[in-house]
Amino acid sequence: MDYGMVLALLGAGLAAMLAGIGSAIGIGIAGRSAAGVLSEKPERYGPLFVMVVLPGTQGFYGFLGAFIVMQKLNIFGGGLSETLSTGLGLSVLAACLPVAAAGLMSAIHQGKVCAAGILMAAKRPEMAFKAGVVYAVMVEMYAILGLLVTLFLLLFAIKWPAVAAAAGA
Repeated sequence: MDYGMVLALLGAGLAAMLAGIGSAIGIGIAGRSAAGVLSEKPERYGPLFVMVVLPGTQGFYGFLGAFIVMQKLNIFGGGLSETLSTGLGLSVLAACLPVAAAGLMSAIHQGKVCAAGILMAAKRPEMAFKAGVVYAVMVEMYAILGLLVTLFLLLFAIKWPAVAAAAGA
């Protein structure tokens, strides 16, 4: 069995799955708050919508990390022509962990910050952007840092094997 490929695909799967789970939880937290506010003040839909969807970006970051792994492994072109060493598979797995962990945790906490911003905007709509969105974006920065670490590792630190399609085989 090719354990290197299994480990690399596990890394890609964890990046997409954990960041996606965090986004789903974060959106759920913010969405419940928005639903309560909108039941009495439906005119506030626009500003609240932004705060509900903000925790969803982490899921996209995880997907991007997973997509790059799949692209480097030539998954869309039939797979690598050679086996992946266990060491390389572990490297890919490790490279995917920053976006996976940062995406999971930051999306959940961003959902909580957005929920607080939504509740605050119910009583003080002029503060929706100033406090609600700005505070949520501060949490987002850590998801972006996790994504950047994953991208730097995948694109610059790992020596990927040659792909048969790229070599003209």
